[in-house]
Amino acid sequence: MADGHTLVAVGEDYPELRESVRKICAGYPGSYWQQLEDDTAYPTAFVEELTKAGFLASLIPEEYGGSGLPLRAAAVILEEINASGCNASQGHAQMYIMGTLLRHGSEEQKRKYLPEIASGRLRLQAFGVTEPTTGSDTTQLKTRAVRDGDHYVVNGQKVWTSRAEHSDLMLLLARTTPTDQVKRRTEGLSVFLVDLRAARGHGVEIRPIKAMINHNTTEVFFDNLRIPADSLIGEEGRGFRYILDGMNAERILVASEGIGDGRFFVRRATEYANNRVVFGRPIGQNQAVQFPIARAWAELEAADMICRRAAALFDDGKECGADANIAKLLASEAAWKAAEAAMQTHGGFSYAREYDIERKWREVRLLQIAPISTNLVLAYVGQHVLGMPRSY
Repeated sequence: MADGHTLVAVGEDYPELRESVRKICAGYPGSYWQQLEDDTAYPTAFVEELTKAGFLASLIPEEYGGSGLPLRAAAVILEEINASGCNASQGHAQMYIMGTLLRHGSEEQKRKYLPEIASGRLRLQAFGVTEPTTGSDTTQLKTRAVRDGDHYVVNGQKVWTSRAEHSDLMLLLARTTPTDQVKRRTEGLSVFLVDLRAARGHGVEIRPIKAMINHNTTEVFFDNLRIPADSLIGEEGRGFRYILDGMNAERILVASEGIGDGRFFVRRATEYANNRVVFGRPIGQNQAVQFPIARAWAELEAADMICRRAAALFDDGKECGADANIAKLLASEAAWKAAEAAMQTHGGFSYAREYDIERKWREVRLLQIAPISTNLVLAYVGQHVLGMPRSY
């Protein structure tokens, strides 16, 4: 294999799009990302260049200033970013969070915000859902939004809300009807578009969380935050459905990032295995080095096919829940095996920051936990695909 980045058995779709992304990423080498980690900083220059090129507005329809591309094209953008050694988390966040506004917002809301997001004048990269005490059990979240005249008053706390310090807007899920007043626990949840520029210091406090990777993650506290009633997206009480509606897109996009990560690791491992000579021969000649890399490549190919099928179903408006979840599962595990193969191949040098293997290794481990854990994917498949009893 000459180049694990470009050699794809099923062929590279959107080749011009891929090449444009690669050109931008070439200007942001490992040293850029290493410095960001040192400073716990946000990749402002990188995000601004992606925005200027229109990549972060790929899913926004042309009438609102975007490119109106299909989900598969957006997935390709994210895949290439990660395959180039960069980090696409800011991109996928803006892409899928925006989808809730696009699909369920009023025409007035869409015309007010989407062109601003597409141009980069506004950032929507923060999503307030997870809470310290509820985790994946979203229907039991404690954050409340109570109607008070022409406002809602919000109280509660969110955690693992990445990029809140660097976003102008936040999509917030809060309970508007107590659980004891609804027939089903999925009812009574509502989605709001919160202007963080106005909210910070007036009912919103954002605290950074030091973490293993530099995703600028935070916890957010709401203390009698007053937001205009027209911050509500769609109908009150239907927010859980709106959030679920965007999860398939998110999982497909994140899975594609995992494919990109895996391509990065396989390429780097192969190059090192071919060039590193020990005991008078390239270490890649040894099956114990060669086979894990080859297996990682094979598993990435399989995961890539499921990612493509899931995106095709999504873009065709067909049911894709099973494929989206399975794509996320397979891509996260294939990427991790590729990461492990790259670490082992590089040996002690894998720990050297200049090689970027350890940075990407840390980043890719997250994919088995978020945005949905491996066990929850398996529970979904067991119940909704195989018809076994609900396990939780």
